[in-house]
Amino acid sequence: MPESDGDEPPQAESFDELVVQHTRVLFRIALSVLRRPADAEDAVQEAFLEVCRNHRWRHIDNPRAYLAQVVWRIAIRQESARRREQELTVDIRSGKPGPEQQAMGRQLDAWLHAEIDALPDKLRYPLVLMAGGDLKLIEIARLLDLPEGTVRRRMHDARTRLRKKLEARKGRAYGRED
Repeated sequence: MPESDGDEPPQAESFDELVVQHTRVLFRIALSVLRRPADAEDAVQEAFLEVCRNHRWRHIDNPRAYLAQVVWRIAIRQESARRREQELTVDIRSGKPGPEQQAMGRQLDAWLHAEIDALPDKLRYPLVLMAGGDLKLIEIARLLDLPEGTVRRRMHDARTRLRKKLEARKGRAYGRED
């Protein structure tokens, strides 16, 4: 078995070890796209099933990167299907926040998540993948099949948009219309 360079977990010798070593990071990747824990769990399970078939997992050079790509593709596919399904149904919501969201911190948290969700996918994906904390910039770039500089720029653009919206929100809260 090849030695680890300190950044990567050691190569798994069994499928069970592979699952234990990589489930957490795969779940966070799937959750960043799907935003629902149950859907993220399904995507992770589907990814492990895909690599389990015919013992394919034994022939992967970098399991973390490979599994991240597999779960990313599955999550994107599931999210696209969910969006198409939502377009076909009428969304009836009251628009009223629940009691727990009435506290100031919860409102801001809900607002921020909504603003992040409203970002275009090309800005949201790098931001939420980095926020998960388990992937390095270079891994995110590989996962999205983009140059590192592009990923860095998109993360900067996403943060700038969010900062401007937050400043505008604060201005309205204090009666300023900047």
